[in-house]
Order: sequence, then C-alpha cells, then structure tokens
Amino acid sequence: RRYPDGSEEYEKQLDYEMAMIRRMGFVEYFLIVSDFIGYAKSHDIPVGPGRGSAAGSMVAYCMDITDVDPMKYSLYFERFLNPERVTMPDIDIDFCIRRRQEVIEYVQNKYGADHVAQIVTFGTMAARGAIRDVGRALNIPYADVDVVAKQVPSGPGALHITLDEALKLSKPLRDAYEGDERIRTLIDTAKAIEGMPRHASTHAAGVVITRKPVVDYVPLAKNDESVVTQYVMTTLEELGLLKMDFLGLRNLTILDDTVRLVQKSRPSFSLADIPDNDPAVFQMLSEGRTSGVFQMESAGMTGVCVGLKPQNIEDITAIIALYRPGPMDSIPRFIACKHNPDKVKYKHPMLEPILSVTYGCIVYQEQVIEIFRRLAGFSLGQADNIRRAMSKKKHAIIDAERRAFVHGDTERNIPGCIANGISESTAQAIYDEILDFASYAFNKAHAVAYAIVAYRTAYMKRHHPREYMAALLTSVLDSSSKVAEYIAECREMRISLLPPDVNESDAYFTVVGSDIRFGLAAIKNIGEKFIFQ
Repeated sequence: RRYPDGSEEYEKQLDYEMAMIRRMGFVEYFLIVSDFIGYAKSHDIPVGPGRGSAAGSMVAYCMDITDVDPMKYSLYFERFLNPERVTMPDIDIDFCIRRRQEVIEYVQNKYGADHVAQIVTFGTMAARGAIRDVGRALNIPYADVDVVAKQVPSGPGALHITLDEALKLSKPLRDAYEGDERIRTLIDTAKAIEGMPRHASTHAAGVVITRKPVVDYVPLAKNDESVVTQYVMTTLEELGLLKMDFLGLRNLTILDDTVRLVQKSRPSFSLADIPDNDPAVFQMLSEGRTSGVFQMESAGMTGVCVGLKPQNIEDITAIIALYRPGPMDSIPRFIACKHNPDKVKYKHPMLEPILSVTYGCIVYQEQVIEIFRRLAGFSLGQADNIRRAMSKKKHAIIDAERRAFVHGDTERNIPGCIANGISESTAQAIYDEILDFASYAFNKAHAVAYAIVAYRTAYMKRHHPREYMAALLTSVLDSSSKVAEYIAECREMRISLLPPDVNESDAYFTVVGSDIRFGLAAIKNIGEKFIFQ
C-alpha cells in the first residue's frame, strides 16, 4: 500500500528493520503505538506526520505511525534504532491539542487505568525564584528582595543561568553581595537551595504503559486529576520502563479547523489532496509572507526565507535545521551556494551525492552518518555512535575514531578512507569539517516531518486564506496580542474582519462570504464557558 512499485531494495530494508525490532525487543512497542495512532486517525483526531528520529523508520511508515517516506528523503533507521545504541528509543507523536486527551483515555481504557500512568516532573528552584523564596523565609522586605532578584540576568539567553554565573555577569548584584551582609546571607542561602525541586506537576506529554499494574514497578502519586509516577522520566528509562510522548501541537488543530471550514464549500476536500510542490506556496514564502506559517513566523526565519527563496520541501527542511544557535553561522554560505552553483565545492567527489541536497554544506546528522559509512566503511550503528560522541563533545572518542576514519580499524572491520582511494590529507580535512558541524547538525527526520507541517500551513494560507486565518485566530483566543497580530495580517491580505454579531457570530471565528466574522468567545470578559452554556 505504501510502496506499490516497491523494489527489491525496499523489501530488503523492511526485512532488516523488522529483524532489528524483533531482536531488540520492541515489537510490542511498535504495535501499541500503531494501535493508538490507528484509533486517533479512525476517529478523525489529527495526528502529526512524524516527530524525531522515528520518522526514519520504514516500518513506522508502513504501519501508519509516521507519514514521512524515509526512502524519499534519505532518512536512516539507525538514527532511531541500532544494536550499538545504549539509550532507549522513543516514538514521540503530535496530536491535536483539543483532542489529545481522548487518545490517552483510549489507552487507559484498552490496557486498564492501573497499567497506564502519566509522568511526574519537578519544577526546580531557579536563580530568581530561589532569591525570592529565601527572602520571604528570612523576613527581608519584599522591595529589597525584588531589587536583588531583578539584578539576575533574564531573557531567552539566560534561562538556566545560575547564581554563581549571575554574580560574574551582573556588577550591581556583585556590589550588593560584597557590600551588604544581609544580601550576602540571602544569596548564599539561595545558592544552597538552587536547583532543588520546588513543586511537582504532570509532564506535558509523557505516559508509561506497563505489562503489570504500574504500581508493581514504581510508586505512584495523585497529582491534580491524574495519577503520576513518583519518578521522573530519566529514572523510569533507567528502570527499563518505556515512555510514550503524547504531545499536543496547536498547528494540527489549526489545519483540522481549516479543512472543516473549507469542507463547507468543498465537502470532499482533505489534507491528502494537497500537492507537495505547489509553486505559488514557495513564491509566497520567498516574498516573506510567513505570518501564521508553522516554524516560519519569526523575523529571523522570514529573513532566511526571503534570502534562500525555498523551491521545495527539502529547502524548508534545511531552513528549520539551520535556524538555531550554531548552524546559523553557515546560513549565508548555504544561501550563496544555493543561488550560485559555482560556489558549491566538495573535498572529494564521493561527498557530492550526500551533500548535493544541501548545496555542499553539512546540515543533518544523517549526512554525518552517511559520510562515515560511504567514505570510511563504518556500519550505520558505529557511525551513529560517533555522531553522538561528537554532538556531546567526547574528545577521547573523537580523537580515537579519527585514525579509524582515515586509516581503518581491522578489529571492527572498518576499511577507512585511504582504502577507498581518498588521500590522507583529504580524509583529515573531511574529518575536521565533520567535527565543525557534527555538534550542530540536526536530526533530518524531525526537520522533514516539521517541514511537511510548515508546508501544509503555508498551502492553506495561500489557497484558502480566509478559512486559514479564521482557524488561526481561533487558536490564539487566549492571547490578545496574537489576535491583534493576526488581525493586522488579515488587513495586509485584504480580508475584512466583520464585528461580532449576536445573530451571525459563532463562538469561534468563521468565514462569511469573502470576509471573516469575529468569534464571540474572543470578546474580552465573555470567554468560551459562557458561550457554550
């Protein structure tokens, strides 16, 4: 069904993956995941095309766990599961935020409520919070504590800053610490409790399913309305329990709402009808009209779209993978190479089939794995282990594997680059380049899956603008600033927003002719509960 013209190579890959899944004991895992995703799809609960390294599995694609063809996008099963991998694999799934709970309830009903539990997570004492809590306990006036707490740097780049780092970075904080005994006691006490658990809450997505009742394996606790494990996710994995992530993705809800609005005029319309190479969609992205498009909304992303001018889903995938701290530095080179093929240079001809899709730049972890495999003869599992060591900057392993990459390793049956006709100097230069990029390289399987969602949102915005903007506005009802931003985008798109009307308005934003009618639930101080009573 997935590969009607399937070749012998495809069957061989499928047999290999199934044998590996059996050998590593993950058959039940795949069947459980396939079952609850099948339930969601058969009950019209939107499910994402894939997430994380599981999108590289052909078995997952054939079992409808993912909707990304790993053969089409050169993804690797070994990035997800291989015998040399020591950490547990996990299949993370995105569901519509509105109906995610229905899937969790289905799993609880199927396997028994005592066999399914959500996972506890602990909020910890961050630098600012620790200062405020200690200040209360020491009876220091709130105004004084507030002044000290605000000297701790904050913002996106300082999310996990410690008090020791804050003292180095903030001169006013350091001066207060050194000049006032009371402040010194406050900060020293805060340092002692910094990082300790402050409160327990339920993990946003993690669920464990067990053969025997969960309480036979781990202690449980009642947290709000749900039963949770008393151990955090990492401890559960160390104990051999496998977690599944039921994630909520707002954009799947937006796409589903858009499809329903379109179906009012075209009853047979579905997401499956969307072509994946629509020139008008790529034209819109190239012009920077990215407001409301998944993953593409920020000013920086918009700038990259305008510079790169994406022509296909591969280009969107690269943008998602590159726009992060680290790889951002190579965006100018990537854009230059895309627009000027003469600038694309390969250190060896064997690199061309691996890097041509990214114009000679190493962008994905899968490319790192393939370079090790094709040029030096590493197995995919061995290559993934080195890729992992590089991303964690384990220098001892990196230096030891350099020799194997260049000269080979007879014990592990690795021929090395020289045996494949690559000169030593070229092999060393290639290894250096891999080293520069490996710690930043992104998981292509995840980037492709999210690029598909991004493309679908862009397609809807381009071809069904009223329906898409109505669904988008509905999704941000709880944020007046976002509602204002998308209303401004509607004006830009020449879509009129009609005022609320008791006779015409629905609870949410709706399409009326060539306009959008304001939803009653978006009016301040009314809200959804009142509308639905």
